[in-house]
Amino acid sequence: MNQTPRSLRGGCVAPHHLAAQTGRDVLQEGGNAIEAMVAMAATIAVVYPHMNSLGGDGFWLIKPPGRDPIAIEACGPAGAAASMDWYRERGLGQIPSRGPAAALTVAGTVQGWAQALNIAAGQGARLPLERLLLPAAELARSGIAVTRSQAELTRSKLQELKAAPGFAATYLQAGKPPAEGDLLRQPELADTIEQLARAGLDDFYRGDLAQQLAQGLQAAGSPLTAADLAAYQAVVGAPLALRLQAGTLYNLKPPTQGLASLMILGLFERLQVTEGESLAHVHGLIEATKQAFMVRDRICLDPAWTAEDPAHYLQPSVLDDLSRRIDREQALPWPQPAAPGDTVWMGCIDADGTAVSFIQSIYWEFGSGVTLPGTGLLWQNRGLSFSLDPMHRNALQPGRKPFHTLNPAMAVLSDGRVMPYGTMGGEGQPQTQAALFSRYALFGQPLQQAVTAPRWLLGRTWGDDSTQLKLENRFPPELIDRLAAAGHAPVVLDTGFSDQMGHAGALVRHPSGLVEGAADPRSDGAAAML
Repeated sequence: MNQTPRSLRGGCVAPHHLAAQTGRDVLQEGGNAIEAMVAMAATIAVVYPHMNSLGGDGFWLIKPPGRDPIAIEACGPAGAAASMDWYRERGLGQIPSRGPAAALTVAGTVQGWAQALNIAAGQGARLPLERLLLPAAELARSGIAVTRSQAELTRSKLQELKAAPGFAATYLQAGKPPAEGDLLRQPELADTIEQLARAGLDDFYRGDLAQQLAQGLQAAGSPLTAADLAAYQAVVGAPLALRLQAGTLYNLKPPTQGLASLMILGLFERLQVTEGESLAHVHGLIEATKQAFMVRDRICLDPAWTAEDPAHYLQPSVLDDLSRRIDREQALPWPQPAAPGDTVWMGCIDADGTAVSFIQSIYWEFGSGVTLPGTGLLWQNRGLSFSLDPMHRNALQPGRKPFHTLNPAMAVLSDGRVMPYGTMGGEGQPQTQAALFSRYALFGQPLQQAVTAPRWLLGRTWGDDSTQLKLENRFPPELIDRLAAAGHAPVVLDTGFSDQMGHAGALVRHPSGLVEGAADPRSDGAAAML
């Protein structure tokens, strides 16, 4: 997959082809990019249930034509009852990774959809909510073909998930993991999506569906309540921004790691690398990642619990100082603590030029595993990132938002091109974003080739606990040898296209109106162009 598809009418990119096609159909019917993304978000929750759900969180970057991007932070806080005492009373010394006690934060993504549609309404949105949610409901009811990644992850994570309430009944077949290509029907999830289409998205938080969700959570043993759902509102505001020679980059503020994504490219620019795919390119981005991650680990928390301003670390003087700590010849010893996470990234650009970069997640594969009765809705385990140590920098507190690996990216290049881009993949997200952006915007690779090209990963990503530097085996042997000589100790994977590297994607709109799209061959995705 090396040819970049192009169109003059817009396009959509997603890690599953049905989600991309759903968005394209909305554009064809006159909907805008925001409406298309809501339809894609609902569809991807049906066709990629191991990676995201209506019971998870989401983040948006929306750039209307001629205006600065708008950020939507749709991540839920810990419930009011989710205290350290609540866990201690149950004999738990740490937050479990699966099961009801792992379902401790409000799911924010549906509220994010609502806020996005409010913005779309101001741009003359044309399609009713029922039309946007219809494809997802139909797929949930008629069934989907299980993907390779869903089949593999169901099998590999079964021992820790099978006891979670509702999981086996929803995602297993005759008590066994499905095989790739098996038919999976989700009729209760179809009912839930249809209920939202009838009653409106607010029903998830303050209506009949909210009461059903809260009852299911309480019956399962979660600390979340109806009051927690009713109190939730997504946050709309300005994103972080970083001006580089190539253009201006945008990403989300804490509690996401969007700051790290911007810092990596800000530090890399100061290394003045002139040749892509060289040792200086790969080594420089890896070392910039280390500096950015050390800052991230200190300050990318719920802003209400930290006094530091993330924008401080994007000031030229601060980036200048940090860049001087990068040895251009030798690797800094690593690892630092890893931050896990799993998700999906999707992008859309319409014919008018509205661009959307969107990400949606349940944290670990299948989240908490808790699938609520009568709803088919899987709940996230994002609160697992909290600590029960009161002295920890990310100590659990009721109402506190957890750290998020999620961060959708967008760039407005100096020549007027607009580029929404991103990936899933825990700690790999900012690294893959940096690889993709540098290859396309700095070194002139065609967009699809920039996504397809071999990638590296420092730290943990979905389905893997190791923190070493990992490389796909398509890198030239001489480059791998030079990285090893520089002290990186790379681990070369036995595949050229590894899921560990995440499922990336990108779109670019040129000033002429030409739109390019690129989907990751590592995924089940597509760039669906009009």
